[in-house]
Amino acid sequence: MADRRRVNGPVGLTRPPLLDIAQVSQDVNRKLPQRTRGPKELRKIFLQTGLTPSASGSAYLELERQSPVQDKGLSSSSASALKLTCTVHGPRPLPRSASFTPNMLLSTNVKYAPFASRERRGYLRDAAERDIAVHLDTALRGAIIAERWPKSGLDVVITILEEDEDTWWGEVGTGQVPLGMMSVLAGCITVASTAIVDAGIDCVDIISGGVAALCLDIGPDEKRPASTSNSSTQLILDPCPREHRNIVAACVVGYLKARDEVTEVRIKAQLPLSSQPGLNDQTEVDQLVEGAIRAAAAVQTVIVEALREAPG
Repeated sequence: MADRRRVNGPVGLTRPPLLDIAQVSQDVNRKLPQRTRGPKELRKIFLQTGLTPSASGSAYLELERQSPVQDKGLSSSSASALKLTCTVHGPRPLPRSASFTPNMLLSTNVKYAPFASRERRGYLRDAAERDIAVHLDTALRGAIIAERWPKSGLDVVITILEEDEDTWWGEVGTGQVPLGMMSVLAGCITVASTAIVDAGIDCVDIISGGVAALCLDIGPDEKRPASTSNSSTQLILDPCPREHRNIVAACVVGYLKARDEVTEVRIKAQLPLSSQPGLNDQTEVDQLVEGAIRAAAAVQTVIVEALREAPG
């Protein structure tokens, strides 16, 4: 008698498709995506509000997709673009059991969708997501007028649908500063600010996020120096992680343009940055921060236009 509970395999034998990492790595080294815009030019931004009617405020942000590599061996879908959604719930009263607070309690939640990156994400929040949420909370607290809603709470929920990945197909351990997380944080600040304004929450100013990076002027086969003091660097705004091979430092800021204030600064550097004044008597840290501020000021104009075009 046949065992009806057992699911038998197919009669014909098949082999699963395998990815030849060595061959793909050679193709990638020959045909990497190149930056076609200027060093001070930002990617195009699509920003829209009111996507979630059940929420107090919502926004969707998408950056321009980079040019894919024209190669039959690499899929055109490899070129990813940052896509974020944000919903704001509140202000709503806290439970009766909660103690009295004179200011509104802000809660930020950042979560990657399982399909947001090439490596599938889990359903529970990891350390990277919690770290982004902490920096986002710090940036938003400097813009929201919390004392106008005593004993109330505001929930900001961000879902990352697609991220700017740091590596291309076949690349392992590039050794450069992880830019993808910095671009995600800047995008989270921008989309959360838009959703908060869409919800009608009083703020001192519209906060926007900007990112800048320092790139070494060395060839792809040259050895990276131990410090940036004896090498020339180039400042680039809104860097795409896979378009640059020699990034040594990156900076993200949360910027209030009308008040000319910075509520959040985060810098990641792989090499010791030079403390000696360089161009225009500025250190490399000053160049990074000012470059990120210029990028955030340009993003703020996009937020204003998106809010003007919002219905109602």
